[in-house]
Amino acid sequence: MFIQTEATPNPATLKFIPGRVVLSSGTMEFASRDAAARSPLAERLFAVDGVTGVFYGADFITVTKTDGEWQHLKPAILGAIMEHYMSGAPLLADGSAANDESADEDDEFYDEADTETVGMIKDLIESRVRPAVANDGGDITFRGFKDGIVYLNMKGACSGCPSSTATLQHGIQNLLKHFVPEVVEVRPM
Repeated sequence: MFIQTEATPNPATLKFIPGRVVLSSGTMEFASRDAAARSPLAERLFAVDGVTGVFYGADFITVTKTDGEWQHLKPAILGAIMEHYMSGAPLLADGSAANDESADEDDEFYDEADTETVGMIKDLIESRVRPAVANDGGDITFRGFKDGIVYLNMKGACSGCPSSTATLQHGIQNLLKHFVPEVVEVRPM
């Protein structure tokens, strides 16, 4: 098994590409060791000293660290990923193929009168923003829309990335304002 690694715009996060499907649809984020309990792979990754976040995309895993240098952490992370896939263990402890999308949708907020506007915003995020962000090892999901402000949740490599504010304000905000005149600002949640 050959696992590729790629740098992300976030120096605290590295993208690992195992050459196979990681999550068949959607994304999953594990922001703590407790949250990782539902995934044997995430548990293995959190067992590596310095790992503070794990994120699954369609064909990649991003790992976020607080301490240590990548040159020291990378072999242990590669070993954990390889060990998981060679063991044949399921990605999730319960054997399901779930993702975070339904929980994300349950937490959305917007006025029913803005349903059409929110639909346009979601379409733009889905078709133009998410694919680009996935290339960088992260994800951005819609959280809400109120008083012309779009609230987005940044995950994976995007969470805590030094360039995320610029991405939100100059990239995503300009895109949404161009196509959806009701949008006045974009903020992270």
